[in-house]
Amino acid sequence: MAGRIAVEKRGALGWLVFDHPERRNAITLEMWRQIPAAAAELDLDSAVRVVILRGAGEAAFVAGADISEFGRARSGDNIAGYDRDNQRAYAAIEGIAKPVVAMIHGYCVGGGVGIALAADLRYAADDARLGVPPARLGLGYSIAGIEKLAQLVGHSNAKQILFTARRFAADAALQMGLLTGVFPKPRLEAEVTALAETMASNAPLTLRSIKLALRELSRPASERDLSAAQRAVEACYESEDYREGVAAFLEKRSPLFKGR
Repeated sequence: MAGRIAVEKRGALGWLVFDHPERRNAITLEMWRQIPAAAAELDLDSAVRVVILRGAGEAAFVAGADISEFGRARSGDNIAGYDRDNQRAYAAIEGIAKPVVAMIHGYCVGGGVGIALAADLRYAADDARLGVPPARLGLGYSIAGIEKLAQLVGHSNAKQILFTARRFAADAALQMGLLTGVFPKPRLEAEVTALAETMASNAPLTLRSIKLALRELSRPASERDLSAAQRAVEACYESEDYREGVAAFLEKRSPLFKGR
């Protein structure tokens, strides 16, 4: 089957690549199923400090789920299974303990927006076009997906995105809060790589504890595991990296963190 999820590693940066350029990186069912293993590989590799999501080629980040499969994979008795694979993929990306950055260019539509929402930060090229089109297809959009979108952009903007099913230019998406930043397309990879390398130079245990705390705080109060977040904070103070960070500050040098 055409399309695949590729993993690349360059120093402290790991790349999860949506590789289906002949269909603008539309995600097939098999690609959805490949995402959890790829995410786990990057999460478990201690040499990787930051994960970057990107689409192959020049046309798109991810132009949604592959609609050519819907007649078979997303109909009748197959709907529930497709949705489970879809949600497992999102959860796998969200579950990565390290910072995850979506690097978006061209089309970012439907499932592409869902993937971007699973990242911690979303940087886009100025040619990016983002939209969520289930209203044009007659699809039911998941409550979890609506909640994630509304948490990020607010209910009014979420309604505008979902009711109109329009594709929004990068600047408009930035104003709504859907994007973290926008760069000229020729500079996108260099800018995102530089930002990711800055994150990767910081203490991994601290970044992990911050991400865990923010994840728990985003849940309803009754579902939060703040004790786990507190344990992660305490682990920072007990780490070699804490001692290294203080020593480096006093010695006026850059710290060399090891993640332990």
